[in-house]
Amino acid sequence: MKNVEDVAVIIFARLNSKRIPQKMTRAFAGTTLLDILVEKLNASKMIPKQNIYLFAHETELINIGKNNGIRILKRSVKSANSDSDLRIIHEWHDKIDYTYVVSVNACLPFLSIETIDNFFKYYLKTEHEGLFGVVKKKNYYWDQSLRLMTSAPENKQAPNTRTASEIFEAAHCLYASKIDWIKQGIWLGTFNKPNDPELFVVDESEVFDIDYPWQFEFAESVYLHRNI
Repeated sequence: MKNVEDVAVIIFARLNSKRIPQKMTRAFAGTTLLDILVEKLNASKMIPKQNIYLFAHETELINIGKNNGIRILKRSVKSANSDSDLRIIHEWHDKIDYTYVVSVNACLPFLSIETIDNFFKYYLKTEHEGLFGVVKKKNYYWDQSLRLMTSAPENKQAPNTRTASEIFEAAHCLYASKIDWIKQGIWLGTFNKPNDPELFVVDESEVFDIDYPWQFEFAESVYLHRNI
């Protein structure tokens, strides 16, 4: 059992997205993607406000955090431009006094605060120190060698999703880890044995990720329709 005061919640944000420049601050349904997430976290029934941080370099992002009463962790240019070295990406690890960290993807406008709270609540009680948000799939999947990864249909049975075995796909939405691991360049766990990290299933309808311009436009249209 983890203590709530030992778990920081960090939003990672930067403006140098290569596929959608200024994605975090670009106008989205009368607000921004970052504002949407910050407002959700401020409404959390599980996460103490003093545990919430925005890790950012650019002034525009920092101002959104400050305007919403979120604590700021200043990010270096090197960290904001890094995509590979975990210790550089997570250079905040020696700037805060917590044992664990939960991170939330700001590019998911449909991720509900109820799901975020449930993830946080579950992380507090689980014995595992790495927790990874996933979606459950029932279908047939092949690996790069064209070998079927999921169980094959029974003899003379047509393949369909009802009889397919379950498989889990990274949702890129919620992550939790031990900060001491991050200092060693380890994120979430080893990924080489069962349940390491532990998986947390999220409804697929909540994890539409925005990586390309068409996804931004589509998500904005749906978001506006839902919030009429």
